[in-house]
Amino acid sequence: MTYNKSKIRRLTLISLLIITPLGLLTKIYSGPAQFWVNNYAGDIFYQIFWCLILFFFFTTHSAIKQIPFWVFIFTSIIEILQLWKPPFLEGFRYTFLGRLTLGTQFDWQDFIYYLIGSFLGWLWLRQLWQKGNNNEKTS
Repeated sequence: MTYNKSKIRRLTLISLLIITPLGLLTKIYSGPAQFWVNNYAGDIFYQIFWCLILFFFFTTHSAIKQIPFWVFIFTSIIEILQLWKPPFLEGFRYTFLGRLTLGTQFDWQDFIYYLIGSFLGWLWLRQLWQKGNNNEKTS
C-alpha cells in the first residue's frame, strides 16, 4: 500500500462539500423531529466538519485518532464557555457566525452528540485514509 496525500485531501474536500450543507440545513429544517434536528443533529455534523477541516491540513495516519479526540475536547470547552456571558461574547454569539461557532446556550446533552460526532468523524477519517491508499495488487 502506498500513501497518497493528494487523493486523501481531494476526498476530504469532497466530504466537506457534502457535510457542510447538511450541517447548515439542520438549522433551517422543519419537519418530523424538528427540535432534535435543529438542536442536536447539527452537533454531530459540526464535529465531523471540524475533523475533516483538520484532517485536510494534517493528513497523517496518527492524525486519524488525534483529531477526533481534540475536536471533542475543544468543542466541549466551547460548550462550557457558554456558561460565561461577557458582553463581547454575547454580541458575537447572536450573529449567525457566532451561533454556528460558539453556540448560544449551555446544554449538557450536547456532549453526547459531540461524542457521537467525534466517533463518526474518526470512522470517516479512517475511510478517507483507506480510500487514499492504493490497494491494487500488481501481477
